[in-house]
Amino acid sequence: MNQNWQIEVTKRLFLMLGACIGIGLLTGKTILVLLIGCGLYLLWTLKNVIELIRWLETAASSSDPVDPPNGHGLWGEIFDASYRLMRKQERARDRLKAVINRFQESTSALRDAVVLTNDQGQIEWWNPAAEHILGLRNPDDAGQVITNLIRHPRFLKYFENKAYQDPLLLPSPVSTEKKLLVSITLYGPENRLLVARDNTRVFQLEQMTKDFVANVSHELRTPLTVISGYVETLLDTLELMLTAPPPVLSKALNQMQSQSDRMANIIEDLLILSKLETADSLQDLVPVSIFDLLHDVAADARTFSGDRSHSIEVSCKAETAILGNEKELRSAISNLVFNAVKYTPDNGNIKLKWVVELNTGYLSIKDNGIGIDPQHIPRLTERFYRIDKSRHASTGGSGLGLSIVKHVLLRHDATLLIKSRPGRGSSFTCHFPQSRLVVKEAA
Repeated sequence: MNQNWQIEVTKRLFLMLGACIGIGLLTGKTILVLLIGCGLYLLWTLKNVIELIRWLETAASSSDPVDPPNGHGLWGEIFDASYRLMRKQERARDRLKAVINRFQESTSALRDAVVLTNDQGQIEWWNPAAEHILGLRNPDDAGQVITNLIRHPRFLKYFENKAYQDPLLLPSPVSTEKKLLVSITLYGPENRLLVARDNTRVFQLEQMTKDFVANVSHELRTPLTVISGYVETLLDTLELMLTAPPPVLSKALNQMQSQSDRMANIIEDLLILSKLETADSLQDLVPVSIFDLLHDVAADARTFSGDRSHSIEVSCKAETAILGNEKELRSAISNLVFNAVKYTPDNGNIKLKWVVELNTGYLSIKDNGIGIDPQHIPRLTERFYRIDKSRHASTGGSGLGLSIVKHVLLRHDATLLIKSRPGRGSSFTCHFPQSRLVVKEAA
């Protein structure tokens, strides 16, 4: 449209008024001529408005583009500009439709289930795979709240907590024999994109590995006990011999006994880890005094430190009980504290601190030891993960301690945060949620 349309309209209006006034002066009926002229102009404008409305209604009800009506002057420009705008919107709509079609085609080809929900958790769209994996029915389940269709308690908690950093493993609503790996992504105003993958094969392989490790560990216990017994007998026999045995024999037997003890510790840790991974969720929870637990572990750590003279301090500002399993909690905290003793130089400082803030319990174990390179931190809780093989062997660890800690905390709905830098010590902090705490402020 002409950018100077205001000038054109004003010019046409003045021309019309001027013509009417001129004719009125000639005929002597100026007011009547002005009224007739304005009426005709109004009728012409009304005619064009009616044509515009009819054209817009026809174009809205038709799938094909409709040519604009003929017009002159300003109305002709309005018709043309409106037609160009409609064509532009139609092209944009076609492009958007093509993008949506490509998206639907690509998601339909996925083997993973894809579900879109709104901010109320209601299902807005899903791909065909979701019908086979999650059991959704089209169109009956459209608009249904997804937690009403996937009723597993872990999924309900996962969906509502909005902590989607890690995926969730749960049985399929279609078949309990199938295992699904579910991940959720937040987008827009509380909208969610849910992706569910059939993880049955991977789960079975992992289960086979766990069963194999557990069975082998059980089978190794008996022969290792026999070997350790004979080594101990031979060491006792050396002391009773009338003639001094060769020095190499005593050294060999001592090394055999040391390695047998180390192997026994590894087997014991494997059995504990296997039990934690396969056991059901905690039942018959009992309050475990964190004050007593920390002081008991600290006393054991001082004994473990021995001549290395570590300073082990305990700070507990609130008399708190944790609902859980005392044996498992003691094992997890002991692993963290004993690791601090192992990797902290002689006369180093180790601090155990418990605080309750914002309805969350924080248990931290800090040391001023050798520290850990940040690149290793994400993998520290993996089985047998070694930062430095030579250092691992020298300390006699099994490489399973932090993995045990991780599984114990998971069973108690807690998380582990690790901070460390080489040469600046390490900090291991366990976060216990309010649901696990029974707090009574110390007097």
